[in-house]
Amino acid sequence: MSPVDPFDDASTARAVIDAHGAVVRWSTGARRLLGYAEADVVGRPADALLADPAEAPPAAPADHGWSGSLALRHRDGHTVSVQLLALRASTPDAPDTWHAVVPPDITDLDPPHETLTAAALAQSPCPMLVCDRQLRLRWLNDRMTETIDLPAGQVIGLRVTDIGVRAENAELEQHLADVLASGLPRDVPTYVRPSGLSKATAQLTRLAPLIDAGGRVQGVCLTGHDFTEHYLARERLQLVNEASVRIGSTLDVTRTAQELADVCVPALADFVSVDLLDPREHEPPLRLIAPIGLRRAAHGSVNPGSPEAVIKAGQLEIYPTGSPQADSLVAGRTVVASVSGGDLDEWLAHNEPRGERVREYGIHSSMSVPIQARGTTLGVAVFRRYRRPDPFTSDDVLLAEEITARAGVCIDNARRYSRERDTAIALQRSLLPRTLPRTAAVEAASRYLPAARAGVGGDWFDVIPLSGMRVAMVVGDVVGHGIQASATMGRLRTAVRTLADIDLAPDELLTHLDDLVVRLSAEAGGEGSPGEVGATCLYAVYDPVSRSCTLARAGHPPPVLVTPGGAARQIDLPAGPPLGLGGLPFESAELDVREGSVLAFYTDGLIKSRERDVDSGHRLLREALAAYADSLDEACDQVLNTLLPAGGVADDVALLLARTRGLPASQVSTWHIPADPALVSPIRKQVVEQLDVWELQEAAFTAELVVSELVTNAIRYGAHPIRLRLIHDTATLICEVSDTSHTAPHLRRAKTWDEGGRGLLLVAQLTERWGSRHTADGKTIWAEITLLPEE
Repeated sequence: MSPVDPFDDASTARAVIDAHGAVVRWSTGARRLLGYAEADVVGRPADALLADPAEAPPAAPADHGWSGSLALRHRDGHTVSVQLLALRASTPDAPDTWHAVVPPDITDLDPPHETLTAAALAQSPCPMLVCDRQLRLRWLNDRMTETIDLPAGQVIGLRVTDIGVRAENAELEQHLADVLASGLPRDVPTYVRPSGLSKATAQLTRLAPLIDAGGRVQGVCLTGHDFTEHYLARERLQLVNEASVRIGSTLDVTRTAQELADVCVPALADFVSVDLLDPREHEPPLRLIAPIGLRRAAHGSVNPGSPEAVIKAGQLEIYPTGSPQADSLVAGRTVVASVSGGDLDEWLAHNEPRGERVREYGIHSSMSVPIQARGTTLGVAVFRRYRRPDPFTSDDVLLAEEITARAGVCIDNARRYSRERDTAIALQRSLLPRTLPRTAAVEAASRYLPAARAGVGGDWFDVIPLSGMRVAMVVGDVVGHGIQASATMGRLRTAVRTLADIDLAPDELLTHLDDLVVRLSAEAGGEGSPGEVGATCLYAVYDPVSRSCTLARAGHPPPVLVTPGGAARQIDLPAGPPLGLGGLPFESAELDVREGSVLAFYTDGLIKSRERDVDSGHRLLREALAAYADSLDEACDQVLNTLLPAGGVADDVALLLARTRGLPASQVSTWHIPADPALVSPIRKQVVEQLDVWELQEAAFTAELVVSELVTNAIRYGAHPIRLRLIHDTATLICEVSDTSHTAPHLRRAKTWDEGGRGLLLVAQLTERWGSRHTADGKTIWAEITLLPEE
């Protein structure tokens, strides 16, 4: 048998008993205790060794042992009383066996236990000390003397605060006093830098009271246990967890880069810089070759203001070969460099400002980690140490790579979001009117604000000139956000302009627009899946001649009317269903509007907020509009500043303000025409006379021909009554002929022998625009003649 086989130990009696109760092994110590040789016992029942078989120990559960006093029979017949410990074990070779052992007499052991105990305490790898009731040091082992860097002979009899004046010593002495007073043990975790070690260690200091036989506390024993590796592992895990929570809180690239730097300072490094590649120059991914241009996105430092930084945030820097940034990006892996090892000498020699920073702050270690995500290199994070004396380790590299990988995904997400958002904003703004048209009917101003976080939506507004000096104003909101919502908005805005061009009434226009949204929804979601596309809309037509405004809305917030006196009220207008439901009617309302009044159209993003309800939003809007300035642009800004938070809006906001103008009666002339073709010539003469009054003689010839053609057609093909109206402003003369027939003329090219068809072609050639619009009691044919500007 091996010399270390326990069954060769003569001081301890051991035996193995199988599941049937037979002895299968017998030690030298057992033979010495009971006098039986191995051959006399092995294979025989263990009960035969009992002085009284009736006093056999009780059966113990399979996962428990048994211990207690037992009387055994010696070979010569006398009884031997022992303390027996039996453990049940199961192995593949010997299932369900009992291992029995009788401890030896401690006085027979060599060397004496006092010698071993004293050596163990003195030479223990754990620092230990003992204090008496006056908290004086009475004993300390070798490891403790190394820790405090003072020999035992110089500190025995002193207190902990006598051998160190740091705050940790005073705190430790207070813990010793508490244990001495309470008689209860205490664990105190500390992070210290023992003398002679280059780095700090984590110690779990266990304080235990020393109690005498009478139960009195006579002192305190202190034992230090090094759990640095566990402490650092926990710190690394905590840092990774903190990074997952703090990095990527927004979809802003610069903010995300700053969060990466803030998380790692001072937990991992004393200074961190984050430099990113220009995405427009490095997309798709390219193999990087030095020199490399990087833009500083963020940096963080243990010193306020980051004085170690050589370049400012947002500044572009070119990094040559030999620089940590370029070497890391070219290699595609983490590069750890040591200043004392000369790893950065070449780079610092050609970069004096950085060399000065290294010498000034004593930077000794650098670690450069590429920032990558989804196979794309985004930039590099550089970690530097100078306040912490220990260099970067392999564990630090793994930690930095883990945190940087998380940050890389967040930065990539932010870039993708920013790219999509910029695209959507560009699309949205390209689909919105760049400038509002100047009309004789209204003076208009507008604002559009995209959502800060949810992405660009489908809000739109428009001002559309109509025939007869009228103007249409529209504002709408497509459900959803992103490029799809912007594209849908563009289609709806085009449809509205097309429908407005044929002079549909507001309720009819919304009906046609609703049909379009239903078709778009069917295309987006497939048949049987309505609701994929939805929108709200408000459409209004203002007539400066009659100073009336006709409005209809489809689930959109009602407009606000501000009269010239400053009173603001919400217009009571039938709500109507949102666009896309299909089959439901829309109602329009008409109201008289005083000249100089302001109509405010807006989307719900202006009045909705988490901080207030919609009614409060309407009230604030009315108050802001009631105090508006003469400038509509200033009024728009005042409304936005009053209702919207400073940090950005949660939903898109569109605002359109229109101040109404009225056309004086002196600029409008009306004739009621009998159904007699012979009266066309006198009507032409009256028109020319009116143009002389208006001093528009240069337009008389064209107006005479247009009036003749339109009036003749109305008499010949229309129905009575017939009305001729002339309207003019500084740039346009409008001729309108109305009758009660709903049949509209169509422009066609006359053939050689056709008697008709040439009149409207002539009108189209002579005028700027012409067209027809249906009214409640018939139709109106109109033509616009452009007036020459005055010299």
